[in-house]
Amino acid sequence: MEKLNWGIIGLGNIANVFANAFNYSNYGKLKAIASKNKEKLKEFRNKFNIEDKYSFNSYEDLIKNSDVDIVYIALPTAFHFETVMMCINNGKRILVEKPATSNLDEALKIQQILKDKLFFCEAMMYRFHPQIKKLLELIKNGDIGKLTSMEANFGSDILTSFNFLGFRKRKKINPKNRLFNKDLGGGVILDLGCYCVSLSTLIASQISELKEIKVLNKKKEICSSGVDINSYAELNFDNGFKSFIGASFSEPLGRKAIINGEKGQIILDDVWFGQVPFITLKTEQTQKIEINKINNIYTNEIDSISESIIKNKNILDYSGVDLSQTVRNMEIIENWLS
Repeated sequence: MEKLNWGIIGLGNIANVFANAFNYSNYGKLKAIASKNKEKLKEFRNKFNIEDKYSFNSYEDLIKNSDVDIVYIALPTAFHFETVMMCINNGKRILVEKPATSNLDEALKIQQILKDKLFFCEAMMYRFHPQIKKLLELIKNGDIGKLTSMEANFGSDILTSFNFLGFRKRKKINPKNRLFNKDLGGGVILDLGCYCVSLSTLIASQISELKEIKVLNKKKEICSSGVDINSYAELNFDNGFKSFIGASFSEPLGRKAIINGEKGQIILDDVWFGQVPFITLKTEQTQKIEINKINNIYTNEIDSISESIIKNKNILDYSGVDLSQTVRNMEIIENWLS
């Protein structure tokens, strides 16, 4: 079976999770890695059995390597744009971690240059889980009737600790941590809120093509380092659909999405990782619809992308977030941030 050779740039936590997914992949092989941190490079190379000649201190050297078919960019958000441009200038296919860019201007520049000439996908791994495909099937089949609204949240309290007596204590914000560092693209909207925006536009687009989207009732809590850590908004689409979204580093919002229609609702208790093995369909009766078990959600992402490229396609048939969607979602995100 033909396999696509992947390279990973940036070897942080998400890169480790992504690299492990190749153990289950039918269509992808981890070929090369790049990091400016020599210790991380050595550790990653040993852990995933990467040949020395495919282990790079230079991002550009990996991108220019002819044995690498596609690059997964797993760097902090602030470095996405320059690395994407480096890939484009060298004709290399791209999967870039969410959010693909720090702002709308960067997304528009990439769109203007790329114009579907090269494979590009934003890494929203949840879109590759079987439950999302089933969700869209239920909507298209009219199981809950005409769509009216939805709610989607992504949040947990990572800012509370407990002392030895069991009393709650607010952690001190570390401005060097990428989540709280404005210069690195920190903040909960860019880190988690982008998922809620992506799902909202996906569902709203099932009604009709999206044109005008208003971002209303914005609420944000800003921490000492200047980034948002608790954010909410209402999205009003020109087709009448509404989405209520929330993202937090300080509140246990969970990972649930509820999609409402005139005849009922669909509930995904773990929309982002799919660790709950069913979807709840509430109409006149309540049904638990089982979802196919998968080994690793990132494997689905790797295989869907790899198979599409092997078939000489520059755009995924279904699951991925292509560049036009990235631009639209970033327009909403930038409005939410303002």
